[in-house]
Amino acid sequence: MTLAPRSCGVGVGDEEERREVDSLSRKFWIALVLTIPVLLIAMGHAIPGLHVDAIVPRQIGKWVEFGLTTPVVLWAGGFFFTRAWQSIVNRSLNMFTLIAVGVGAAYVFSAAAVLAPGIFPESFRRHGEVDLYFEAAAVITTLVLLGQLIEAKARSRTGQAIKALLGLAAKTAHRVRNGQEEEIPVDAIQKGDLLRVRPGEKVSVDGVIVEGQSNIDESMITGEPMPVSKGAGDKVVGGTVNQTGSFSMRAERIGSETLLAQIVQMVAEAQRSRAPIQKLADTVSGYFVPAVISIAVITFIVWSIIGPPPAMAYALVNSVSVLIIACPCALGLATPMSIMVGVGRAAQTGILIKNAEAIEITEKVTHLITDKTGTLTAGKPEVVSRLSDKGTSERDLLQIAASVESHSEHPLARAIVETAKKEQIALREITDFHSTTGGGVSARLDGTRVLIGKEKFLADSGVTLSNELRRHADRLQEQAQTTVWVAVDEQSVGVLGIADPIKPTTKTAIRALHGRGLKIIMCTGDNRRTAESVARELGIDEYRAEVMPDEKIEIVKKLKASGAIVAMAGDGINDAPALAAADVGIAMGTGTDVAIESAGITLVKGDLMGIVKAMHLSRAVMRNIRQNLFF
Repeated sequence: MTLAPRSCGVGVGDEEERREVDSLSRKFWIALVLTIPVLLIAMGHAIPGLHVDAIVPRQIGKWVEFGLTTPVVLWAGGFFFTRAWQSIVNRSLNMFTLIAVGVGAAYVFSAAAVLAPGIFPESFRRHGEVDLYFEAAAVITTLVLLGQLIEAKARSRTGQAIKALLGLAAKTAHRVRNGQEEEIPVDAIQKGDLLRVRPGEKVSVDGVIVEGQSNIDESMITGEPMPVSKGAGDKVVGGTVNQTGSFSMRAERIGSETLLAQIVQMVAEAQRSRAPIQKLADTVSGYFVPAVISIAVITFIVWSIIGPPPAMAYALVNSVSVLIIACPCALGLATPMSIMVGVGRAAQTGILIKNAEAIEITEKVTHLITDKTGTLTAGKPEVVSRLSDKGTSERDLLQIAASVESHSEHPLARAIVETAKKEQIALREITDFHSTTGGGVSARLDGTRVLIGKEKFLADSGVTLSNELRRHADRLQEQAQTTVWVAVDEQSVGVLGIADPIKPTTKTAIRALHGRGLKIIMCTGDNRRTAESVARELGIDEYRAEVMPDEKIEIVKKLKASGAIVAMAGDGINDAPALAAADVGIAMGTGTDVAIESAGITLVKGDLMGIVKAMHLSRAVMRNIRQNLFF
């Protein structure tokens, strides 16, 4: 399949990113080891009880500082100067310009003081020696390297989303030719091939069912946990999971034409096309660098004209001093340290932040697009309503239904059985169990015939349906609940309403986000009636129903094009392209690996209140960085 070249491309990119991480890691650790003794020699006198001059004489110490700082600045931090030069050539001054100017000035001034101390006027000496600034150059270089390493590690993880998506594809298929069935690799499938799909297997490629019936888990595409009943003539999608029945299908789209391959492509393109944000430090540097250089030039001119003799020497030393004083300690230390502390605090509250970019953007978000199932709701069907008739208690109704459904593999059946277990209702023995695909189930319980399923299934089986139950069942369906009818001896005795319940904290989170001025848009693969019901109950601003993965990413792109800062919250494979395309992708920790790898932020508990906390944290971190940059 043509998915293979893409995966190879991802592998090549990953290899380059791994090399970058390894290189930065090696430079950081070596720089750290060399910087510590420089810092101790230069600042050791400030540590009580530590007499550095007694251990390392001043005349020797300055050469040690020079020897240790040189590889830190010129080797480990050499690429700072390369990027600074590029920024000057491109007329786009940034953080590296400021770092190169400050570190370069501190290093060159100190190196000149060691190698040619005679060029400095006597007034620049203290105890006969010119002050050195090697520790400033080394420390700033090391700390900026740490920030670059953290960012590189975050970037190296982006390819994991594509790897996880590629892992969803079926590896083999069962092809039927001349009445014979053979197992073949998916790569060997051709358009028009007849394929057999057994219960529990993945659908190998996109196609159409030609024979048989089954329930298929299409949550990969729609995000909805309820399986879809499929029969002859219905289309099926590669990567979805066949559940109960067996069917034959004709392959129609293979390789890069399949919907799964298109989702892979969308995620890859979204990750590549995300423009790197202009970091706050770069913005500050764009103004600060020209200002600092201008002040240094003015200082040189003023001292050369009115300074005491030797005027040119004073002018040179003082102008360089301006550059050293302006050395961006805040950029080297405050920014990465603030972000590291912020990431740590976030982790303590169940928020995992993949990269610094997510912290910087989250505070600016204006629109939140959210999936429904698994994000706003629990993502697992539960019995939420019970209507009983004919003198049957609600407990007995649940016991009858759970006893029969315990023999079924349908998700609705599992929801009924799980509810009975929670309420510690004992299941009774049944016999003569039968399942009708797309209809319901039947069995004998204590000599009575029990039927459970859709209203039509019971009516076709000769069951008398109560008009009162019908009215109540219609009301449940208006509330987006799936109704399961229960009949005993051809008389309806009750209806169970099954729905995906809204998470307990969702309403509070929505109110809090509205309070911060966010516009909330729900995009779901579910039907319009369910979407409308959930949106109305939660007070969501807008909703879009029956949305496919490519439509979600288009909604994100349109909002971004209009100038909005967009966050996307989701948990499913179908959300991955939009999570990667949004300014901030927020995945539920209870969701799929693909969604988590596509997002910049993961909420471990899958609780929407995590977004509120993440926004608060983002504002606090960025406020701290601004304060540091200002001072």
